[in-house]
Amino acid sequence: MRLGLALGYWGRGPAADHVPLAKEAERLGYHSVWTAESWGSDAFTPLTWIAAQTSTIRLGTAVAQMAARSPTTTAMHALTLDHLSGGRVMLGLGLSGPQVVEGWYGRPFPKSPLTATREYVDVVRQVLRREGPVESAGRFHSHPYRGPDGTGLGKPLKPITHPLRADLPVLLGAEGPKNVAQTVRIADGWLPLYWAPSRPEVYGPAVAELPEGFLVAPMAQVKVCDDVAAGLLPVKAMLGFYIGGMGHAARNFHADLMARMGYEAQARRIQELFLAGRREEAVLAVPDAFADEISLVGPRERIAERLELWRKSPVTDLLALAPDPHTLRVLAELNS
Repeated sequence: MRLGLALGYWGRGPAADHVPLAKEAERLGYHSVWTAESWGSDAFTPLTWIAAQTSTIRLGTAVAQMAARSPTTTAMHALTLDHLSGGRVMLGLGLSGPQVVEGWYGRPFPKSPLTATREYVDVVRQVLRREGPVESAGRFHSHPYRGPDGTGLGKPLKPITHPLRADLPVLLGAEGPKNVAQTVRIADGWLPLYWAPSRPEVYGPAVAELPEGFLVAPMAQVKVCDDVAAGLLPVKAMLGFYIGGMGHAARNFHADLMARMGYEAQARRIQELFLAGRREEAVLAVPDAFADEISLVGPRERIAERLELWRKSPVTDLLALAPDPHTLRVLAELNS
């Protein structure tokens, strides 16, 4: 199992420790470093900054949001950074949810998310292969555009710049069993959310029949500390925000996943509290047991024992949300 460093996205401003952490991870032998985006900092610019100050560590987006860019634009970002970094890019994509897609990007959330994702990945791969002009008569992604409000003058084009790698890895963030099954069919890897190593069956039967070389790269908060309960608080804060606030009460993919993992009543209570403005109570309502099974928190010996569960699972890459150099070093030592 390889290690990655997950940096997420910025808060109020640039995170001063991201580049030092990425450089330390590279020194420690981490395989990859990953950035993200929601409705603030983007995923590609910080990754480019990190690429300029590192030399071997792979560079991943976990995730770049599909609604933020047309698939050809995303492919342009990926092929450009892949050239500048010497072939280190891993392109992680995610559809996000209706609240972000429609509220931030001002676009309709696709009525058929699986179809929209499949079309998006197909166009990205056409650009990266550069075997001919990009053409797609998709329901959601049409190249050239053929809508009734178009001019009809669009022509199929292929990228001027030759991509460095036609097989640049494409990974997808997927939660529901049908989405996971499609991801296994069309992508090179999967970025699971809330991975519990002892029960991968939550994500559906596709997890039991992964093709050879397929990447499974979940994120997990990692913290070396003496007080497990205190160490779990940041995990619970993250869960409270995503389960309570990253979606509507009637449609929240994160809450639905928590419910499938056996915490339905708790997930709905977290939503209720968060949406009522009682955010601290929402965080405290996250069960310690749930936060604990999807993270690696506690003394070194406890993390070492629990790390074995991750190694025995289908995980190929553990993407550690580790905010301090000491935790990075301990995890590297335990995984060596």
